[in-house]
Amino acid sequence: MNFKNRFFLLTFSCLIFLCPVVGSHSQDSGPPRPWLPHSDEMTVVFSAGDRELDFRMSYMASEAQIFTAIYEGLFSYHPITMEPIPAVASRWELSTDRREWTFTIRENARYQNGDLVRAQDFRDTWLSLLEPGRNAPYSSLFDIIEGAREYRLDSVSVEEVGIRAPSDRTLIVRLNSPAAFFLSMLCHHSFGAMHPSMLSGDPSVPISNGPFYIEEMNEHHIVLNRNPYYWDSESVSLSRLDLRFAIDGDEAASMWNSGEARWIHGDVNYDALTDNSGIQVNAMFATYYFYVRSLRKPWDDFRLRRALSLALPWDEIRENHLLPAISLIPPIPSYPDVPGLAETDIEEAERLLVEAGFPGGEGLPELVVRITPSREASRIAYLMAASWYTHLGVPVSIDVVPFSDYLQSLKDDDYDVGSISWIGDFADPHTFLQMWMRDSNLNDAHHDDEDFEILMARSMIEEGGDRWDTLAEAESLLLERGNVLPISHNPAVNIINLNEIDGWYHNLLDIHPFKYLSIRARRPLPGLVMLMGE
Repeated sequence: MNFKNRFFLLTFSCLIFLCPVVGSHSQDSGPPRPWLPHSDEMTVVFSAGDRELDFRMSYMASEAQIFTAIYEGLFSYHPITMEPIPAVASRWELSTDRREWTFTIRENARYQNGDLVRAQDFRDTWLSLLEPGRNAPYSSLFDIIEGAREYRLDSVSVEEVGIRAPSDRTLIVRLNSPAAFFLSMLCHHSFGAMHPSMLSGDPSVPISNGPFYIEEMNEHHIVLNRNPYYWDSESVSLSRLDLRFAIDGDEAASMWNSGEARWIHGDVNYDALTDNSGIQVNAMFATYYFYVRSLRKPWDDFRLRRALSLALPWDEIRENHLLPAISLIPPIPSYPDVPGLAETDIEEAERLLVEAGFPGGEGLPELVVRITPSREASRIAYLMAASWYTHLGVPVSIDVVPFSDYLQSLKDDDYDVGSISWIGDFADPHTFLQMWMRDSNLNDAHHDDEDFEILMARSMIEEGGDRWDTLAEAESLLLERGNVLPISHNPAVNIINLNEIDGWYHNLLDIHPFKYLSIRARRPLPGLVMLMGE
């Protein structure tokens, strides 16, 4: 939910190693890790790196997982289906024109200090996120709300935004048009509420309204305790969470091998695991893709972008991936099939170059491809560069940026092709397509296509199959005009012993709310209790 990029790609050979051991005890898995005594405390390992605890400015997958402990919005994700379930909202009503939503805040919704969570807190937080000049990553998600887009672009006053709080327990939200997926969108962390002191003071020190609150925090770990003021605290099993941030995959593996870590939600050295029975792999609503930016000429001409996509050796590019992708949006039941990018057509690519005024690539500037220092990203980038230069005469340079700087570098204007892994924020095509709209803060490709804008606007007033047909048409346009070059649909990989942990389920978004997790009591071996009794 968010800009979710873990910066590691699993090759086919790696997945062949992983898949047979999912949820099972392999004969060659090595000695089992030590079993720690039953407790209601849990240590979870994430990858080290900068983290943003102000959810208005966050876009990383690991941060979205942490937020399930300390923040809660009107709705939250069901741990299995990822469908919206009531959280801070106890009731809601929809107007007859299906544009105005009225939410009732729970009487017992409180922050960790006992203060009530008010409707005004939601309004103030959302408007703060939309504040002109803040450039919050997910501010364009709010464009569905009347006046929100215009306010964040500084063309109307804050009073014209369709968010009202007439009382402490009543929040009214007016949309531009009906949107059946609005409740699903409200599960995203950017629609949460902040304590007023965070908005006026230091937002990097969270005041929780979720199931846990932060007791201690430094660069190496975050310690959280169960929040006694949480409205549903009786449903929370764990009393304490210790979130560790491993420097590398070796350290993460060591914490698993020692029994210290009960769940690894980040990089790990699989070869260093003494017990691989906890490896869990499942399909995820995610796609790894390259994109061609439309910012710098002549790449704003879709004929050139289309030529680039047609010149690629797709089978070779995708051969190391277990779930090769020819489209942007991962498979969803009932969503229409779209003509993807699967065929190489050098003759058509050459014709498009001539039509665009660059026969044989003559006169084309250097194309800069920006990637992370990943072996797989390098392999793909060099295949692309070789094909574009050999078949189209396009000069290409490859710019490798360290992981720590890569995300921010995608905001710069000194490259033409980038790559990213995107996990949908909710199980709807809109979460993949809205980021290509011209005013989206997530539009790093600087995509600006009036035909695409018309289709997206039309989808907002449609429902059911008609809406999905329109969204499929919009996706097809992105593919046909060479904006997106899909590589694979990413699997989710976690290390967790499901014989030991309850409440953790495979799901499409790889979000596992801490509220539902618990630790099972160890089951004694047959006869052990009787023996001990004697």
